[in-house]
Amino acid sequence: MQLIYSHQQQTDNSYNGIDKELYHSIGKSHELYHLILQLPIELRRVAEKRIEAGKSKINPTLEERNPNLRFVHNRLIFELERNQQLADYIEATKVTWSDDSDLLISLFNKMITSEAYTNYMNAEEDSFENDAHFIIKLITKLLPEYEFFFDALELKSIFWNDEAEFVLSIAAKTLKQFDGHNGNEVKLIGMFKDAEDEDFVKTLLRASVADKYDTKSLITEFSKNWDAKRVTILDNIIIRMAIAEMTSFHNIPIRITLNEYIEIAKYYSNAKSNNYINGILQKIVTKLVNEKHIIPAQLA
Repeated sequence: MQLIYSHQQQTDNSYNGIDKELYHSIGKSHELYHLILQLPIELRRVAEKRIEAGKSKINPTLEERNPNLRFVHNRLIFELERNQQLADYIEATKVTWSDDSDLLISLFNKMITSEAYTNYMNAEEDSFENDAHFIIKLITKLLPEYEFFFDALELKSIFWNDEAEFVLSIAAKTLKQFDGHNGNEVKLIGMFKDAEDEDFVKTLLRASVADKYDTKSLITEFSKNWDAKRVTILDNIIIRMAIAEMTSFHNIPIRITLNEYIEIAKYYSNAKSNNYINGILQKIVTKLVNEKHIIPAQLA
């Protein structure tokens, strides 16, 4: 969607460079995925340094002399460190948190004040399951609450502004695959699930840019009691992408396509857009079915 918006602002309406931009954008999300998987490891290192600093004091407190080591001994973090794919990616790309010590300290300080951390550190049961539960909660519940974390990500890369929460959810799915003994066996996700997945992305982008069915004309045709000029550029792009998907991928049910793009409209456009887009798309679907651009099986 963002690439199509950017493409519309350019005078060159060809495909020149758009595939390269697509791969770069997806690659940045893939990079963030690996950074998120590294984050628990880096936070443990912050904890270790703090524990060592406490022990080195001339007059350490009782707690500093006998620290709770549950977090630094977290078994899931050790499994992450054992994962060769993650280590290879770091070695090949040099993508790390090495330049973000202040951010890591801020995250650690915020984490240790959370109820989830307190409950984890004081729990009677000491098991891999509890260790994993806390790390997954850190990724899925705590980090999304830290606005400063998202601000920091946006400063590191503009591509991460809208991708962060999605990437956190994907990272959590990966973390759930660890069982305490398979650290080097867990497969990390690639940029694409498979060749079909890659083809889908490229085809959808190109079909949306081509706009074979002339989205503006369709919107004008079916926008009774609505000034087509009031339709935002973003609404137009969302409708264009939906049409491209429905007419390019006959194996995807129409209801799934409609639901996906209505959800996108809810997130990115104004409050009335999702209802408007839904109404327009329903009319466009009828027209495309009648003209046999959508096959009956898609309506099941």
